[in-house]
Amino acid sequence: MTLARDEVARYARHVLLPQVGLAGQERLAASKVLVVGAGGLGSPVLLYLAAAGVGTIGVVDDDVVESSNLQRQVVHDDADVGRLKTESAAETVTRVNPHLTVVRHDLRLDSSNALEVLRGYDVVVDGTDNFPTRYLVNDACVLLGIPLVWGSVYRFDGQVAVWWAARGPCYRCVFPQPPPPGAVPSCAEGGVLGVLCAAIGSVQATEAVKLLLGIGEPLVGRLLVHDALAMTWDPVALRKNPACPVCGDAPSITALVDYDAWCGMPASSSPAVSRGDVPLVSPPALAVELASDAPPLLVDVRGPQERAIASISGAIAIPLDAFRDGSAFGHDELAARDRRVVVHCKTGSRSAEAVRLAMAAEYTDVASLDGGVVAWVRQVDPTQPDY
Repeated sequence: MTLARDEVARYARHVLLPQVGLAGQERLAASKVLVVGAGGLGSPVLLYLAAAGVGTIGVVDDDVVESSNLQRQVVHDDADVGRLKTESAAETVTRVNPHLTVVRHDLRLDSSNALEVLRGYDVVVDGTDNFPTRYLVNDACVLLGIPLVWGSVYRFDGQVAVWWAARGPCYRCVFPQPPPPGAVPSCAEGGVLGVLCAAIGSVQATEAVKLLLGIGEPLVGRLLVHDALAMTWDPVALRKNPACPVCGDAPSITALVDYDAWCGMPASSSPAVSRGDVPLVSPPALAVELASDAPPLLVDVRGPQERAIASISGAIAIPLDAFRDGSAFGHDELAARDRRVVVHCKTGSRSAEAVRLAMAAEYTDVASLDGGVVAWVRQVDPTQPDY
């Protein structure tokens, strides 16, 4: 793709690099990169790919901008709260570089649409924060033969790798099974240092540009681990798994599957009275119960930092780990077993696990708050922060 005069001036510092040159910059202009997620990692990736001159950038997200995103998702600002992230990101990216094309995919990737969305892109960058989508994107990239630049952040730690089945391991080779639901806290539950996203996202963008240009040594067969508190970057060597079910010698996965079900994720929140084997109570219904003459025992399984942001009056704090090791059932109020028990967390996944453990301990009248404290704030008590 021939560059116009003003574009050559824009990318002059690239053109001066022998590894890039004018031909390499023209190659970037003809390239297509899909960024999955316009959040903490997707934000710096989108900005730097745009500034680098990647000609077509696709962005996948079905979420809207919330105020709690702005601490790290620098592609959005205050005026974007409530807007689709893809819409906000597309406008920002176009302001950064009007010479490129932005393709919005306003959807949630799943097994029915992933191959269609990913097909035609040269590189995919994964900036997602959940295991079903990570496995979905990995498998789709393997089936389509597309290199995948993956990143992950949590609190002060980050990881980056390039999964490319044609040259090395894929995500499944290294992480063959997802962790049990609730075993790994999300950033929404455990927090994340905002600037860590910039560090990891910039490495992802660098790897994507290297792949497009065919230069340097991409992170194929290596996992780069970053500790922001110690300011260390440690590479870990990885190997391709010959028995990998998707990229091994005799793959058993030849089509996309139901990744939510495979990862053991519950169905999305709804007004239903139960989610699988877990009884639920809606926030309005809980408000009625709490105002009655026989209110339930309300148990908060979140940590103190989360409780300091938003809480439900009258709840007692018992951490999820206490349910896991059984010590929760020795708590004076729980041990009495004379009241209905309602457990809550931020959005409902951790409380659902606590309810399952309580039911296994023969508690008969126990439920999880559907949607957690987030739903409570939105539906019952909007005076508290939504996080």
